[in-house]
Amino acid sequence: MSLVRRATPEDAEEVLRLRQVMIDALPGGDASTAWHTEALPSLRRKLGEPDGEFAAFVVDHPDRPGALGALVAGTVDYRIGKAGNPHGLAGYVFSVATDPEARRRGYARACMDELLAWFRERGARQVMLTASPEAEPLYVSLGFVHKPDPTMILTL
Repeated sequence: MSLVRRATPEDAEEVLRLRQVMIDALPGGDASTAWHTEALPSLRRKLGEPDGEFAAFVVDHPDRPGALGALVAGTVDYRIGKAGNPHGLAGYVFSVATDPEARRRGYARACMDELLAWFRERGARQVMLTASPEAEPLYVSLGFVHKPDPTMILTL
């Protein structure tokens, strides 16, 4: 039996806690948690949509009942097709986090394997993510490669 399971609405607070762990580790990450209260209803709703375009996979914390040890989350987006992805379905991984007390046990890899299978089931032909230097070896071992990317962002 797998340690990994699909996150449920009841996991929402812990999902936000682990997302904050990831944010706190990013260069320039915002340690504010005031946004959690506002984000919680939307996250609960999304976690309750098993056939939606969003999924989160988790491992329960091995030493703290009720807590999560690891999290991965992603979405499937439609983009106009192209060579290699004519149907235009692409996966995007946007949260990968492991509780500091539960690291080095393979939980993030196990969660990523489940998320990648979920992407395949939905017909995504490519998966994108942004890797921290610490996480890059995991992604490379899963087959991710660097691509020159002129990504820009506008915050509205």
